[in-house]
Formats: sequence, C-alpha cells, structure tokens
Amino acid sequence: MTGRRRIRSTFLPRHHRPVRALRAAGALLACASLAAGCGVVPGTTGGSGDTPIKVMTWAPSDTNATNKPGMPAFAQAYARWINSKGGINGRKLTVLTCNDHNDGVAAAKCARRAVKENVVAVVGSYSQYGDSFFPPLENAGIPYIGGYGVTNAEFTSPLSYPVNGGQPTLLAGLGKELAAVCGNVTLVRPDTIAGDELPVLLDSGLTTGGHRAASDVRAADDATEYSAESTKVLDGSASATSASTASASGSAKEGCVVPALGDRTSTFMDSFRRAREDYPKVRTAVTMGSVDQTVIDASGGASGPYEGSYITGWYPVESDARWAAMKKVISEQAFGDNRIDSADAGVQTTWIAYTVLKRVVESLGGGEVSSGSVRGALNDGLKITTGGLTPTLQWATRHTWSAADDLATVGFPRMVNANVTLQVVRQGQLVAARKGFTDATKTLQNADID
Repeated sequence: MTGRRRIRSTFLPRHHRPVRALRAAGALLACASLAAGCGVVPGTTGGSGDTPIKVMTWAPSDTNATNKPGMPAFAQAYARWINSKGGINGRKLTVLTCNDHNDGVAAAKCARRAVKENVVAVVGSYSQYGDSFFPPLENAGIPYIGGYGVTNAEFTSPLSYPVNGGQPTLLAGLGKELAAVCGNVTLVRPDTIAGDELPVLLDSGLTTGGHRAASDVRAADDATEYSAESTKVLDGSASATSASTASASGSAKEGCVVPALGDRTSTFMDSFRRAREDYPKVRTAVTMGSVDQTVIDASGGASGPYEGSYITGWYPVESDARWAAMKKVISEQAFGDNRIDSADAGVQTTWIAYTVLKRVVESLGGGEVSSGSVRGALNDGLKITTGGLTPTLQWATRHTWSAADDLATVGFPRMVNANVTLQVVRQGQLVAARKGFTDATKTLQNADID
C-alpha cells in the first residue's frame, strides 16, 4: 500500500549514556547554584521602559558526549556587546546560562529555573532532551528560539522557533547532492529505532536526484570502534534498504560512505580511515550535525579522515563574509575565550537566534517585553532577515502562510528553514562546494512515501 505516514518522533541517533547517580545529583546541584555551573550576566527580568530583558541559553559542557560550551559563552559575549551599544531599544540584555550535562533530569532543571527566573525566552540553545525541557517551558508560555535542531520536539512544539532544519534537512539535502556525484552510496547508522528513520531521509534525497537507495549498514550505538562495519562497507556485504532496491548493495570502493552516528561519527572515521587505505576512490559524506570545522581541526585537518569529505550544513561556510558581524562580536567581547569558535555550528546558531530575538524586541517598540509579547510577535508573522545566513524566517499560527505549512503534513510543523549548503573539506578547511543554498522542502515532503 502506498501512502504517507508521519515520521516518528525519534529520527535522530541519540547516544544516551547510563545515568549515574553521582552525575545526576551533580547536574541538579550545578543548575541550582550559579556558582556551580550556571553563569549569569547580572540583571532582572524583562518588562517595559528601561527594565532589562532576561533570557536563558543552555548547552552541555564537560560531559563524555557532545559538548557545546561555546553557545552559552557566546550568548554572554553577545549580551556584553549589545549592552555596550545601549541594549535593544534602550533595554539592557541579561543572559542566564545553564549546563544540561547531556542529562534529561538536568535539562528539566534548567527549564524550571528559566520559569522561576521569569525569562522572556530560551535562546540559541542545545539539548538532546526536548521531552524533558519543553513541558516546563510550554506550561509557562516561554518560547524556545533557535535550538540546534537536535530533537523532533523542536519541529513540533508550538513554543519552538527553530532557525535551521536540523538533521532531517541535512540528510535529505545530502542525499540529493550525492545523487549527482556518487556511485554506490552506503549509510552507516545506529541499529536503533531512531536509526531506522535515517535511511528514509537520506533515500528521499537520493531518489529525488534519480539515484537508487543507499545500502544500509547498522552499527551498535555504543561501539568504541568500527572495524567490522568498515570492512563490511568496503567488501560489498552491505545490504540495500529495501528488496526493491537490491541492486544498491555492493562494494562502496568507488562510491560514497555516509556515517550518521552522532557523537560516534568521529570514532567510525578513525576505524574507516585505516580500512580504506587501499581504496583511494572512496569518499565520505557527513552532516554538520555530526561534524564541523572544530571536529575537522581536532582530527588532523588536511591529514585527517575528513579530507575530501562532502558535508551538508545549515549555513554558509565560516569564511563567508556574511559572518563578519558575528566575528566582530567575538573579537570585541570574547577575544581569547577558547570556548567560542566562529566555525562552530552551535555558536553560529546562537548568533542567528539572538538576531531573531533582537528583531522581535525592536518590533515591540517601547511596549512590554515578555514571553507573551515575544510569542505574539513571532506568531503574527513577523519577518526576520539574518543577513543572508538563512532565508527570511517567518513563523505564523494565526493569520499568514509560512514555510512551515509546506512541512506540517510530514511531521515538521515548526520548520521554516529547510535550506542546506553543500561544503567540502579541502586542505583541512570547509569550503563551499556549490554556491548558494539547496532547498530540501520538496525532498522532505517525499521522505515518507513507501
């Protein structure tokens, strides 16, 4: 039977570590005390007149999994910068920060603190635990502006205002781009329910581009090395994702390999680099959700495993002139802070999210700045430009059409930016492989057709 079904709510490969009692207790204490891990740019809650505007930014730091310390660090640098310019409409900006420790309990604790502090929004944040932090925010009516796109809830919650298309657009867009340049395409992904959604997204792009579906290699989501999977990819024992595409199985010796293993992608690449030494024509392709310039640098740059890799991202490459304003903030307010890297997709997302916040507050003029007024401005269809880093962003729930309407039928009603960029690693640096953006909207609309 042919028909469209909604993508399940677990489309991302999320690698949750066992929650240790001591770590969980420590996470709670860290967010309960400013001195123990939650920072603050001093001030009070937002309101009218010259009352400061209070927001929060959170992200994990000092964990064994994904860490994004640059996001809250940049948020505080942004507050110092905007306040040095007189604030927004004459109001100072107060930024609270919190470490979610890659832990659901701690993420919920950060959200409850945001409610207690009466912030007007959570801005430019990263957390894998949308099911933990969204309920407190939704109950209090606090908008979540510019999350990293790492959970399905960010594209379904009515309080979410995402600035990128998350992992869905990256995989669908990557498939569309690889269709024109690759022979066999092999996907390496977690053998989990979440991992089961990834072939659907990648194949939607491949088939849109007239390519056969990818071969499918499943891997344990807690592996410490991937020698067996690397061999399987190269010796032709990978299986096609469906019986109707059996011709897709076969060696990747002259094709492209797509590891989609979240924070374990780099671990796979270490194993795969050794396995493919005799196969120089094999190329790898990854998504910005797994790899960015900071990861490439840490893995050896031009001599590392990512050299020559295709990468889909949400934004222009870091060297693009459109990032000049963000770099100025870093230079003026965070020079020497090694937590903040202008090439980090998390820092870039935080910059765009605060650009959205600034535009919203400006649109309110001298009126009250509250969680309700911020939501109202966004829901009434305020159009927000980001200097060409994204298309014009517009969310609307009452009066006007928005880009989200095109994706609501496939389970992403809050997604308004399905654009991706194609990049390639050359001499250890991410550079544009193609000018401009690729719109993955139609590709995603086809993602669930059986």
